[in-house]
Amino acid sequence: MGVGGLSKRILVGRKLRSSQLGETLLPKRIALPVFASDALSSVAYAPDEVFIMLSVAGASTYVWSWKIGIAVALVMLTVVASYRQNVHAYPSGGGDYEVATVNLGQTAGVTVASALLVDYVLTVAVSVSSGVQNAASAVPFINHHETEWACILVVALAAMNLRGVRESGAWFAVPTYGFMLGVIGMAVYAAIRATAGTLPDVESAKLQLHPAPGYGGSIGTAAMVFLLARAFSSGCAALTGVEAISNGVPAFRKPKSKNAATTLLLLGGIAITMLLSIIVLARQMGLKYVDPADLERLRNPDGSPLHKGFDEHTVIAQISRAVFSDFPPGFYFVVAMTGIILILAANTAFNGFPVLGSILAKDGFAPRQLGSRGDRLAYSNGILFLAGLAVVLIIAFHAEPTRLIQLYIVGVFVSFNLSQLGMIRHWTRHLRTETDPAARRRMFRSRAINTFGLAMTAVVFVIVLITKFLAGAWIAILAMVVFFAIMKSIRRHYDRVADELVVGDEDPVLPTRVHAMVLVSKLHKPTMRALAFAKATRPNVLEAVFVASDQDQSDRLMEEWDQRHIDVPLKVLYSPYREIIRPIVQYAMEIRQHNPRGVVAVFIPEYVVGRWWEQLLHNQTPLRLKGRLLFTPGVMVISVPYQLRGSEIAKEREDWELTRLRPGDVRRGRTGR
Repeated sequence: MGVGGLSKRILVGRKLRSSQLGETLLPKRIALPVFASDALSSVAYAPDEVFIMLSVAGASTYVWSWKIGIAVALVMLTVVASYRQNVHAYPSGGGDYEVATVNLGQTAGVTVASALLVDYVLTVAVSVSSGVQNAASAVPFINHHETEWACILVVALAAMNLRGVRESGAWFAVPTYGFMLGVIGMAVYAAIRATAGTLPDVESAKLQLHPAPGYGGSIGTAAMVFLLARAFSSGCAALTGVEAISNGVPAFRKPKSKNAATTLLLLGGIAITMLLSIIVLARQMGLKYVDPADLERLRNPDGSPLHKGFDEHTVIAQISRAVFSDFPPGFYFVVAMTGIILILAANTAFNGFPVLGSILAKDGFAPRQLGSRGDRLAYSNGILFLAGLAVVLIIAFHAEPTRLIQLYIVGVFVSFNLSQLGMIRHWTRHLRTETDPAARRRMFRSRAINTFGLAMTAVVFVIVLITKFLAGAWIAILAMVVFFAIMKSIRRHYDRVADELVVGDEDPVLPTRVHAMVLVSKLHKPTMRALAFAKATRPNVLEAVFVASDQDQSDRLMEEWDQRHIDVPLKVLYSPYREIIRPIVQYAMEIRQHNPRGVVAVFIPEYVVGRWWEQLLHNQTPLRLKGRLLFTPGVMVISVPYQLRGSEIAKEREDWELTRLRPGDVRRGRTGR
């Protein structure tokens, strides 16, 4: 095994056979952290966004926080209930894309796919950037190097996922469950302390909060409605990632649909419990929270400005510090798990993006390479493609989550709406043919759920679009348009190629004649093998072709040719400018012009070396020549390899690697060849 192969095995692990695909499927206990980390991690920043928006009008508007939390929870419950219908009706893993394509048409499906792809890329960029920004405040060496560290973390996440979804899920399960335990445990302990009358205020409770300019005093009804709408749309960031389970149904163990629906229900219940707990605790404990760029609106209790360098901790950090004031390890556990889950939230995208990419590739809307499974049965090309796009985005926005966080919620609600509309049409179509009363009742109930879901998500989408368009949502919409255009172009290309490759009546007709030419650089064993192979094909005309740029070299070759009595005529193409490729291509085109129905067969002798670095020392001219000839109509290119002794040694070494026993092979039933 070479250095590259050894490095790959260390990075992604041993290869898995296609028959081992079932071993990579997920039980519910692993599927929950794998697919829910994005939705659960949003609990760490969605409350922050709600309180930031409400703080614009002063602390008095915080009275609306729990009502906004309930509204967000209601939307989440609706979306969860709707997607439970999806996973039962479409368990193949296409999720919103498949629902929209089947029921609304190709254009709607591609629209959903473009929205989801953009959202997945933004999820990775936002989650990792947010985690790095949080870590930078506590770890000095990360400060001012956030972009570099974010890129490193994306590469690390990609490497984990290249090892396979089951193995990466096992790694991510501990911090995800730790985050759930930390937040829910904090809420329970806070309830106990509140019952005992010992629940303290958060650190910012004593501060004064001044309204933003223009919001002082009483504000009009329209302004208040717009402010509440912005707070609600910001809180709806908690819904990101809910759709990932419907896209990942094939990764579940059987019964796939049932397990996916159960996991979706668990996700909704846990996320809503955590979100409402944080919002209610923040309100009860007197939280004051503003945009970090607007800290001058916070004042000391005596009205004086805060000291320079004041550090405003996140909502969850302030609550956990106060709740666990008598138990510091609890505070550090919650903060640590929060930081980790923010980074691991990107794992949801690393599981959703490759599956969606493979389905798009199968349908011809994405490059075929995205549909190929790697050594560990994961969609490796999709994982690498996602990591590359996320790294580009992180570098472009300097790993600043405040510039990215406004972008990616739009795509989620585009897919939500088209998915619910598609499901309504799905149930309506089946109701026309279904006669069983019990089945019809289930379909009516499912259609009612999806109809309510469509009404709810449509209202939220309008609110999000109005309140976030100028804040950066237009960038996400533009990216969706670009993805849409690219996917349509790819499909047109594949359709055009398929049409051109259809066998017609004229295709079985044999060419009138075959003119074969064997390229000669010198008279050696590869040349002799190429001549012998060309003779075996029995062309109508066979000649050897040599490109001469030096008269002495040409004379020596012709002399040796005559001495060996080679019965193939040698044609010399003179090249005064020392070009090799152009004279051969021109000569082949001339032959083709004289006999348009004939074929020119070009035999290229090549010798095969055994080491990668030796490849750099040989065979560059044949590669370039084949690249030119492939675009020449009526010209066939045949490589005639000659294996050098070094390639035989490399083959023996590879055979030994394939047949030798490794630790654990006997246990797995492998005894060599």
